[in-house]
Amino acid sequence: MNPTMIQFFHWYSEGDGKLWKEAEKQAKYLAKLGITSVWFPPAYKGTNGGYSIGYDAYDLYDLGEFDQKGTIPTKYGTKNDYIKAIKALKKQNIQVIVDIVLGHKAGGDELEKFKVVKVDEENREKVISDVIEIESYTKFTFPGRGKKYSDFEWNFTCFSGVDYAEGMDSHIFKIQSEYGNDWEEMIDDEKGNYDYLMYNDIEHRNPFVREELNHWAKWYFDQTGFDGVRLDALKHISFDFYKEWLTLLRSNSGKNIFAVGEYWAPGYLHLLQKYIEVTEGCMSLFDSSLQNNFHTASREGASYDLRRIFDETLTQADPLHSVSLVANHDTQPLQDLEAPVEPWFKPLAYALILLRKDGYPCVFYPDLYGAHYTDKDREGNDQEIFMPKIDGIEELLKARKEHAYGDQHDYFEDANCLGWVRTGDDKHSGCAVVLSNKDAYNKPMEVGKLYAGKKFKDLLKRFEEKVIIDENGWGDFPAPAGNVSVWIPE
Repeated sequence: MNPTMIQFFHWYSEGDGKLWKEAEKQAKYLAKLGITSVWFPPAYKGTNGGYSIGYDAYDLYDLGEFDQKGTIPTKYGTKNDYIKAIKALKKQNIQVIVDIVLGHKAGGDELEKFKVVKVDEENREKVISDVIEIESYTKFTFPGRGKKYSDFEWNFTCFSGVDYAEGMDSHIFKIQSEYGNDWEEMIDDEKGNYDYLMYNDIEHRNPFVREELNHWAKWYFDQTGFDGVRLDALKHISFDFYKEWLTLLRSNSGKNIFAVGEYWAPGYLHLLQKYIEVTEGCMSLFDSSLQNNFHTASREGASYDLRRIFDETLTQADPLHSVSLVANHDTQPLQDLEAPVEPWFKPLAYALILLRKDGYPCVFYPDLYGAHYTDKDREGNDQEIFMPKIDGIEELLKARKEHAYGDQHDYFEDANCLGWVRTGDDKHSGCAVVLSNKDAYNKPMEVGKLYAGKKFKDLLKRFEEKVIIDENGWGDFPAPAGNVSVWIPE
């Protein structure tokens, strides 16, 4: 079956410990749609306790088991709820992809004194102070957990930088360390060096830190039996670290753990390719360039040349390492990296990732279930956001599950209307897909002489009339204005 992932959360997912229970209930439905893997949010305790989305990681060993940061459950539920959800998904042959946040830690338990220099926030290579001594919350003792599962205590030697100093204004402070007074090597020079992102930046050159993170990975696998990992914020973490970490995880688990990384660089395909090269192809990456093309196409409307939709994308350049997506928790409205795809274009975008042969598509939770939330906009005003369920998303998923197989023949000659045919295989009949970002359109396409005289129907029910295939195997397939149709044999 065609692999299909879902990101089963968004930035504003409902709290109160409900997500794991919801996932357990939704397992059969997801399997019916053809979902083969579920990407869960970070499952460990964050510094904001029951309100933490998980990217402010505090204790990696607390999966909703210990009374820490004011709560036992995480925002998503208890450890027991989490394990039950994973088992329910696995029972439906759905793989579980866990979110891994190993770039920083937050919410330290005790202050420590150590030496630092201030760096320029826009050029972290530029030192703007003498060496000074500060106090910061870099000691982690995990009083709620104690030494269960691990007796490792994090302290300032485990970090390369912090953004908090007791009694001082917030700034980026580079720790003067035995492991190097410079930042770790990155593949790009954005902000001089973008090793530092937030909170207490983990020092991956510290061998004791690496040993602990490798130990934790094996522990996490033993607890949950996950099938894959989503690696957070790769542009801020040593590429050598994750190459080693994944090698050891796969070796220690005895399983070929799937890995997809977030290196968010829309419009910079060469950086995605460079990262894949330096990590020797040990992981896939989200295709941020394709997502950005969808965003642009949805804003430009009929003036956008659809023939360019895959230009400069990982899905076109290296499909075996591409996880394609229309939206995620960072691009949704009111987030820092917001690049929303307008609702009218989303059915077209999903057809382009679900019904073509290249890439491993990932569906976003609000696009299947809808979402409603309120947050501050860039001016600090409350803004209410409605993200509707995408029209036809279930049918598009079922079309991927049942029809998007075999060779692919493209009809990309028109700037405003794309079409392609999937020929099917021994078990699946194939399909014909037509989409337009302008007017209604008719596109002649060849489905094969074996269908001569047969009728094709629109799975999305945009059209009631059928397409009759001529004696040469050709049909005249209509596309609705600003929408998509998917044609299958009756």
